Amino acid sequence: MEKRTGLVFGSTGLIGNLLVEEMVHSGLYSRVKVFVRQSTGVTEPLVDEIVNDFSDPESLAPFINGDDVYICLGTTIKKAGSVANMEKIDRDLPVTIAELSFNRGAKRIAVVSSIGASARSGNYYLRIKGEMEEGILKLAYENCAIVRPSMLLGERKEKRTGESIGKVVMKIMSPLMIGKIKKYKAIHGRDVARAMIFILQQDPGKKIYESDELQKLAGKF
Repeated sequence: MEKRTGLVFGSTGLIGNLLVEEMVHSGLYSRVKVFVRQSTGVTEPLVDEIVNDFSDPESLAPFINGDDVYICLGTTIKKAGSVANMEKIDRDLPVTIAELSFNRGAKRIAVVSSIGASARSGNYYLRIKGEMEEGILKLAYENCAIVRPSMLLGERKEKRTGESIGKVVMKIMSPLMIGKIKKYKAIHGRDVARAMIFILQQDPGKKIYESDELQKLAGKF
């Protein structure tokens, strides 16, 4: 199979960082283009770093040329400062990037959302993620994967105290999570990354993947 060019947005986050590692080592990509707000000093020969503050997404258009698009963008209310800013980062920016990428010839896309995402949710975070999903799925991609991981395991570059406590609780509770609640088991960020890459090699059509399914698919990569 001919090697592809992959585009990664959100490569400094937990999933995005591991995703780039897996893409480089997979042998599936001849080039991995990462779009970041600040240079990370990456030295990997396969990785091209495009620095942009994302204030004008249209300015990214000349650099968005590739086959597979991975969007792992997200923030917290603390960093965003307001729900309105979260909407811009977690909802509007991914949809804009997905549309720009499609118009520039991208064929496949995988986007990180969240377990429980719903545009009709009373929770602002889950509502925003659900609205983002709806915006992405309206685009004309033939192959579009929305992934909904549960609580993420793995070391972040930034510390989140509440999340750290949650991880401990989830590790204890995970063996008890079976049947319908199995999808709520914590999942390692690397498994999410591996599942995303695997999915886009399969030409999945348009589909939403829950966390327990991601866990299974990661083992096939």
